[in-house]
Amino acid sequence: MNRNIIITGSAGNLGRAVVNKFKREGFKVIAVIEPDSGHEVEDADDMYQVDVTNESAVEAFSKEYQMQYGDLECVALLVGGFGMGGIETTTTKDLDHMIRLNFFSAFNMVKYFLPIMKRANNGTFLFVGAKPALQPDEGKDVLAYALSKGLVIDLAEFTADETADLKVRSHVFVPSIIDTPQNRKSMPKADFGQWVKPSEIAEAMHYAATNASLRNMTFKLYGGVY
Repeated sequence: MNRNIIITGSAGNLGRAVVNKFKREGFKVIAVIEPDSGHEVEDADDMYQVDVTNESAVEAFSKEYQMQYGDLECVALLVGGFGMGGIETTTTKDLDHMIRLNFFSAFNMVKYFLPIMKRANNGTFLFVGAKPALQPDEGKDVLAYALSKGLVIDLAEFTADETADLKVRSHVFVPSIIDTPQNRKSMPKADFGQWVKPSEIAEAMHYAATNASLRNMTFKLYGGVY
């Protein structure tokens, strides 16, 4: 059986690290990128342009996937975004944007790819949470972001409950600040050595995806920051 993995957000900093890791470990990587973004993911075996925040687009992709590949070992849900703002400055537009980007992008994929895993009684979902979603003192100034990532963590728990009697697993990866060029540029005086690297998150994801004894784990990847 092919070890197929779908990776959404595969053109981002974390996405490229996850693509590279799973490709090196022998997986067939199906990379999903934003439509009309112009991005390329060189390490991927195949690439699809899908707006994963759009339910009908994901439904169509799931049908195409089943015709082309059939089996599905893993889905890495990496699409996401970040936004600043506390209670008094956050608008409903801000909330809508963050929930659509961080939560709908995961929910749509779970909704349409969970049935494939159920039928095969096999598979792993890899969700990405965020430290501010678990620690309100850190989430108060990034409210929309924290709330949307909290929904992702809840979704992982609901998915785990839905598949409690099956060999389908859900893991959540909760990073602190990820060491990316964009974050270094926005915080030039920070101690980058305290941040978690995309490659470290990718290693954790591969470890979780390939160890059947692990079920529904939360991995706190905080680097040197606690």
